[in-house]
Parts: sequence; structure tokens; C-alpha cells
Amino acid sequence: MLKIMLMRRTLRAVTALTVTLAVAVTGSVGGGTATARADEAQSQSLFYNHAYAVVDKETADAIENSDYLRRFANFEVRTTTGGGMTWKGRYLYGRETYIEFFGEGDLPGQDALFGSSGMAVSTENAGDLVKVTDRLKALGVTDPAEYRQTRNFGDGVPVPWFDTIRTTGDQYDAFDAWAMEYLPEYFADPRSKTEPASRPGDVSRERYLPDTYRDRMMRDVTALHLAVPQRDLANTVPLLKAGGFAVQTLPGGIVALRGGTRIQLDAVPRERAGLRRVEMSLNQYLDHRHEERIGRSTLAVGPGARAVWTFDGPK
Repeated sequence: MLKIMLMRRTLRAVTALTVTLAVAVTGSVGGGTATARADEAQSQSLFYNHAYAVVDKETADAIENSDYLRRFANFEVRTTTGGGMTWKGRYLYGRETYIEFFGEGDLPGQDALFGSSGMAVSTENAGDLVKVTDRLKALGVTDPAEYRQTRNFGDGVPVPWFDTIRTTGDQYDAFDAWAMEYLPEYFADPRSKTEPASRPGDVSRERYLPDTYRDRMMRDVTALHLAVPQRDLANTVPLLKAGGFAVQTLPGGIVALRGGTRIQLDAVPRERAGLRRVEMSLNQYLDHRHEERIGRSTLAVGPGARAVWTFDGPK
């Protein structure tokens, strides 16, 4: 949905949390039976919201101009202004989750490079972001970076959009992960075109996204696989744990389970970073397989109620 580079610049002065992958994963995750029981007892406060990826220009152009994607998903190419930044994204929306694509050179600075990516995990209930912040501090993240994002609908008047926290305000290498909570002021603005609350404190992903997914094949993102620099992975693990994900170690990375979306993050050198794979549920069962080549990626739809989108690695 966005690149909050203004926030990053503003918070560079925040003392960076130095977290090693060994401590973040082994110390916090691999602590044996007691840790596993604590994970089971902790409620799920954060859920996969969306991810963005910077792909090569060929693939970005193919995504933007794909007739098939417009039939497959609630698809949109949109320019957004918020927090002092303007960005053009290519979006595939589901019922509660979505994914966004940039092309190389679409964004300034290091974020223009192939392989840059980010991921937002969000709350469903107002006030849960405070609980996550408290859990982060209990995990040793003593000074999480907090920021309020606004959105401009074109009249120059910023509307409060959502609050965010990160484990650190330091510059990331290629992967930016944050937790967020949508704000009541945004839902109350008719220009947001969001749904009414279904319960007190409803700040859910489903309320935020339109129901247009019902007229397409894609329903939701069920799995995400990204390759990210090791420092960025280490800074992400406490955020996932504080949100209630069950974080397990893999050779060279981690997988986060619970919440409806499987998140796999591999630790790689910066030049090998990037989106590898997205899995999606479908609104209908297919008895055949359709394969669509989109730039340097392949979208396989069916058989069954599942689609898998794989992306070629760096050239």
C-alpha cells in the first residue's frame, strides 16, 4: 500500500535496536516446551494485511497491463498521496488481504532497487496495537518506533489513516516490516469508501477492503515467501512474536504461522533479496490448471481453490 519513507527519515534519530538473528529466533523462539506453551497461550493480535515488492520493470509493466489479472482479482493501478509521499502501486485485493507491486525506479533512493519489499501486519480490534507494543517491550524492544500515517484524498487536507509501530527506526537494508492499526477518523470519512463497523472497536481488514473480490477469482493471500537481508529478518521476528504468530526456525530463515497467512522469510545477501512466491485462495473450485506468464513470473491457477504465483530470482 505504501512506502513510508518520510517516517523512516523522521525516525532515523531514534536509537536503533540491535538484534541478531540468533537471539531473535533461537533465543525467543527455540526455547523449548515452555516457549511453545507461551506461544500457544498468547492471543493473536496481528494478522497479515499486505505486502509490497519491487520487481523488474518488465514484470511491473506486464502486471499493470495484464487483462488476465483484471479478471482474476480486484485489480487496481492507483496513485496515492500520504505522509508527504506520492506513489503509484499495482494492487490485487482480496477479502481481507492484498499485495502491491512497484517496478524498478518507481520509488526514490535504495527503494527503487529490485528486491526491495515490505510487509504490514495489522490489528482487527481497536487498542490491540497498544498490547503489541507492550509485548514488544517485554521481548526486549525497549524503544519501538511509532508513527501516525495520514492520507490526502486530493483536497490537500490530510486525514488520519493508521498508526504504526516498528521494532526500530533505523534504516532497513531491503525489507521494511511494520504493525498497523486503522483509525476511526479514516473509517468515518465517506471518501474512504469503507464498510460500517460490525462490532464495537471494529478496525478490521475486511471492513477496510471493498467486497469487489466476490466478482473475481482471488479471495485472499494465504502464503507469502520473501527473501530478505538477515538484519531485516532479525528486526522482524520480535514483531511477529509480539503479534501472536508462532515463529519457527528453518534452515536459513523462519516461517510464521497462525492468523490465516503463512509467512516465510529467508535470510539472504541484499543482492539476492526479493519476492519469491505468493499463494492465494480462490472463490471457486477449478477442475483444471491455468498457467499465465506475466513478465518474469508465472501465475498458476487451479486445480482446486488455490493459485500460486512464483517470481524469477535476480538475473
